[in-house]
Amino acid sequence: MKLRIKFSKHGVLKFIGHLDVMRYFQKAIRRAGIDIAYSTGFSPHQIMSFAAPLGVGLESNGEYMDIEVHSLTSSQQLIDALNAQMVEGIRVLEAKLLPEDAGNAMASVYAARYAIRFREGCAPAFLNRATIADFYSQPEIIVTKKTKRSETTFDMKPHIFECALSQDEQTVLLTVDASSSGNIKPALVMHAYYEKNGGVLDEFALLITREDTYMNAGDETTPKLEPLGFIGSDYE
Repeated sequence: MKLRIKFSKHGVLKFIGHLDVMRYFQKAIRRAGIDIAYSTGFSPHQIMSFAAPLGVGLESNGEYMDIEVHSLTSSQQLIDALNAQMVEGIRVLEAKLLPEDAGNAMASVYAARYAIRFREGCAPAFLNRATIADFYSQPEIIVTKKTKRSETTFDMKPHIFECALSQDEQTVLLTVDASSSGNIKPALVMHAYYEKNGGVLDEFALLITREDTYMNAGDETTPKLEPLGFIGSDYE
């Protein structure tokens, strides 16, 4: 049985990297008595895969991982059993039974939505609806994406699906490409926004929360964003 588990990550645990989160869940699953399936071979391991890894320093309300189990009492029982093993900062929110032909979580990622707030006193003076709208209305947004091995200059605009300001004008709401071929980091968008308005971004000023991670339930011509748990169902 394939399951997709949704969880949140907050507080000091935002400084824990992806590999440590993976090891943490492996131990929590054993302690919770989940009847998880293991791979075969000389060194068997739990069958588990995560969606797009969360960057260190970011919080999230929408992280996903897939596991396979031999048996299951109910979705709620699994949620309760795992939450009984969770430390403060991680909370299991959903456990959905996946159809047999479902792609794994990582391969299904298409986009992610972020809420970007600012540390006290760090919001730029030019933050308002007009400058956000002007930034997003540009026909192209040329940026340079740096990695350890190379630099790539490209147009980021087609990879931004939403860029708006919250009702109280304190939070930037951003939905971007999170697929393996795109994978736009929210800080890169904010760098471009600051540059457009004559500012220089100090990333320490940003408080970033991933609100959810999405699959494309439509097609490339007409994308339809749905949470990764969209194709699953509760097991009762």
